[in-house]
Amino acid sequence: MSVLSSMVGSAPAQTARIRGERRSDRQFPKIVPDRRRYRRVPVSFQGRFMAEDKREYPCEVIDLSAGGMALRAPVICQKGERIVAYLDNLGRLEGTVARTFEGGFAVEIRASTQKRERIANVLTWYINRDLLGSEGRQHERFEPRIAAQKLILPNGDVHDCRVIDVSLSGASVATRVKPPLDSVVVLGRLRGRVVRHHDQGVAIQFAELQDPDTLARTFG
Repeated sequence: MSVLSSMVGSAPAQTARIRGERRSDRQFPKIVPDRRRYRRVPVSFQGRFMAEDKREYPCEVIDLSAGGMALRAPVICQKGERIVAYLDNLGRLEGTVARTFEGGFAVEIRASTQKRERIANVLTWYINRDLLGSEGRQHERFEPRIAAQKLILPNGDVHDCRVIDVSLSGASVATRVKPPLDSVVVLGRLRGRVVRHHDQGVAIQFAELQDPDTLARTFG
């Protein structure tokens, strides 16, 4: 092969290499993922949490989203530590400590899509709570089509009962037995606690805020 043909043959390769070098010198914008996928809302929910050493402490959630929460607590957990929280209106939430701050720490919530939807429902109620009805009722109550249910007591006893009315957060139940206040019971398939006695039976607050589909499956 002649020198001329060698030069001609190598020219395209040299040109491509030069173009590649020019492209590599370009500064492309760096894409930074948005770490906060969910809107955070200032709240005040009381509860308790269990640290990795299995000790339990009181806490208050001061802001919340479907993906994370900030807790005030008497002890500070370390970044990366796993905790389990039990909170009013939310029930059980698991997560990992993402960061700490003075007087508390932030948690990245580990939850299913259904659980995140429930958290979103709670936040919707919390934001609009001042627009809700009187008598301290947080959610609209309705008479169920399937009123006959089973009430399971803490000792395992099962009793027939009739649901007078129900909402996303609780139910009024007609029953002959009246468990003590704060007793943990199961109504149908929903866990809750007794918060009040009345002439016909008891009022129950659900451990978690329910969604309309769950109520429809249980009470019609």
